[in-house]
Amino acid sequence: MASRTLRSASKLHSICRSFGSTTCTRYAFAGPTPSSQIKRHLPLQRRSFSSSSPTSSPAATTMSTTDALIQAAQSRRTIYKLGKNSPVPDSKIEELVNAAILHVPSSFNTQSTRLVVLLHEEHDQLWDINIETFKGLVAAGTIPEQLFQNQTLPKLQGMKAGYGTILFYEDPAHIGPFQEKFAIYKDLFEPWAEHSNAMHQYFLWTGLQSLGFGANLQHYNPLIDTPVAQNWNIPTDWRLISQLIFGSNEEAAGEKVQKPVEERVKIFGKQ
Repeated sequence: MASRTLRSASKLHSICRSFGSTTCTRYAFAGPTPSSQIKRHLPLQRRSFSSSSPTSSPAATTMSTTDALIQAAQSRRTIYKLGKNSPVPDSKIEELVNAAILHVPSSFNTQSTRLVVLLHEEHDQLWDINIETFKGLVAAGTIPEQLFQNQTLPKLQGMKAGYGTILFYEDPAHIGPFQEKFAIYKDLFEPWAEHSNAMHQYFLWTGLQSLGFGANLQHYNPLIDTPVAQNWNIPTDWRLISQLIFGSNEEAAGEKVQKPVEERVKIFGKQ
């Protein structure tokens, strides 16, 4: 377990360095208990990592960092069968989330992405909310009972079986001023914000995989927006984008069929 954790820390550092930083600083929104109401902004102690020895050449360091980034991207897969075991302490998850919020870029540096992390009982409560929401849809006749029992409910219970969930939000209060200041791009700031939000999702999905978790990305918004906001006192103007569920990896990833690279990439001026 110790060696696995050390390997995970090394991979995490390589990912952080690839985004242009040698330091991962912890700063995130967290909700370990309902009473905290996701209001805590936690400026915590900085922790620096050294990625190479003083004698390593810049070219060798760059190559090893690039290789680690590619390896992490290759390892990121969609895993649906999750468990409640964790290969790392919760502080390591927090550190990864803080690295995302600090180092993933945003258009015009709007920094409008917001992250809510739900662990343990808080995670279970989120998926109980999902289940109750769908039961209401069944009662209203929106979803057939048989479909819910045979497909939807098992899937939601599978999400609940995980260790935690990261909720990805956008805060429009940090987009509006830029829309006013740069009116020519007014209609583009929201799509650009979602681009940045997606980068946070990818960074954290890949980072959690490097720590030894399995994960999958879901979109149960807007069905759950209101009860989730009420339960964790999340500002109602925040817009929920997606949910990243993670936990111990209880199954191998399925085969991934790739279309030919030549059909998807064009390079001009190669020497």
